[in-house]
Amino acid sequence: MTENRFPEGFLWGGATAANQLEGAYNEGGKGLSIFDMVKFIPKEERTNDIEMDVRSEKELDRLLAEAEGGNFPKRRGIDFYHRYKEDIALFAEMGFKTFRLSIAWPRIFPNGDETEPNEEGLAFYDNVFDELKKYGIEPLVTLSHYEIPLHLVKKYNGWEDRRLVDFFVHYAQTVFHRYKDKVKYWLTFNEINVSTISPYIGSGILVDRVENKEQAVYQALHHQFVASARAVKACHNIIPDAMIGCMLARMETYAETCNPDDALAALEEDQKNLFFTDVQVRGYYPSFMNRYFEENNIKIEMAPGDEEILLQHTVDFLSFSYYMTMVASGAPEKKKEKGNFFSGIKNPYLEASDWGWQIDPKGMRLTLNKLYDRYQVPLFIVENGLGAYDKVEENGSINDDYRIDYLRAHIEQMAEAIKDGVDIMGYTSWGCIDLISASTSEMSKRYGFIYVDQDDYGNGTLERRKKKSFDWYKQVIESNGEIL
Repeated sequence: MTENRFPEGFLWGGATAANQLEGAYNEGGKGLSIFDMVKFIPKEERTNDIEMDVRSEKELDRLLAEAEGGNFPKRRGIDFYHRYKEDIALFAEMGFKTFRLSIAWPRIFPNGDETEPNEEGLAFYDNVFDELKKYGIEPLVTLSHYEIPLHLVKKYNGWEDRRLVDFFVHYAQTVFHRYKDKVKYWLTFNEINVSTISPYIGSGILVDRVENKEQAVYQALHHQFVASARAVKACHNIIPDAMIGCMLARMETYAETCNPDDALAALEEDQKNLFFTDVQVRGYYPSFMNRYFEENNIKIEMAPGDEEILLQHTVDFLSFSYYMTMVASGAPEKKKEKGNFFSGIKNPYLEASDWGWQIDPKGMRLTLNKLYDRYQVPLFIVENGLGAYDKVEENGSINDDYRIDYLRAHIEQMAEAIKDGVDIMGYTSWGCIDLISASTSEMSKRYGFIYVDQDDYGNGTLERRKKKSFDWYKQVIESNGEIL
């Protein structure tokens, strides 16, 4: 191909989250998390493709009462809790340089507001990090990946309450001290912008408890921004050689036509998406949000010193998920395309996944350039992948050429962005081993290089099996992105 396009030391790997992976939701002293309460809903019974919200106290109490009988897939995950050695050995066989995982906050503080941590939970991650070190794999650890302790929802209505800032910072300091010799790459909040579509999952807010939903969400986000900045400060103090980043669900948005109304609609969508990274990377609220707050009756309450904390403790790098792009129109009657994580208009130039997510590799190059132009900090693609139905052939093989094609096209565009001058630290494909889907709680929506024998109802042997993409990705890493 061309000259080596990926820098030496580029961090190739895969990404996961505790709530979709670990299982053992009631072992090792772990408390319940928000995702432990999300049930599986069969496709034919769903009202949309995002069925992960809990909206009321009544609904939450009903789910708690159903605890033993219902199908709650995120409680079982894929049993990484007991099989982590086997799984990490497979990641090492692929040649992973890094493995992105999250620490389940309620494994460390079961209720979230305790003073003393749960030693059993701390010891579990010690064992995982030691296993990764054995193979020379760098952990990339997310502090909060949709794993808010359920107690904090019930008692405080999640991040709407400012007291969660101190609880989170105490948790962050606890794990920084514990793992300071084992973890050098950290992320604060996963896809922090998801609170705007799912207040429960992003911020632990039950909307029936609030008068103005948007007011509550943006106030909760302010508390998360402050908590993130204080965690950055703590990380820099406790682990001076570490790097800590923020994480955004990136939604690149095109104007539907060259009509200026469409261009303005696209700009507005882009600004609303980048507001989160503006605060965490630049260190202050962007001026364009003043109008949005005013028009939506939102008033952010800031404590003395908040603005200084945000400005002084910005992140070292910006990480993001990239799955699809969106289309915006200035015409209010335009139909939204079902299936996209953040709804948008159908793009006629793009194909879509089995779940209706529009596939746009060139959009990744576009967004990498845009983010780097805007922020001038290292970028890290920490989620990108194809959720698809995989078929096990009679001989046991899984020929997922569609996944290889998807990843190849995106990696090629990442290489183009590097040629454009973008500083990219690494790439971790989402769901490197099959796990429970975040948005639909399905097992049948598979992303991995490794097949896990389990269905949507928890039936199966949990046997791990390599897909065709396993050896392909191994070759990509071995060649540092030269052989695709």
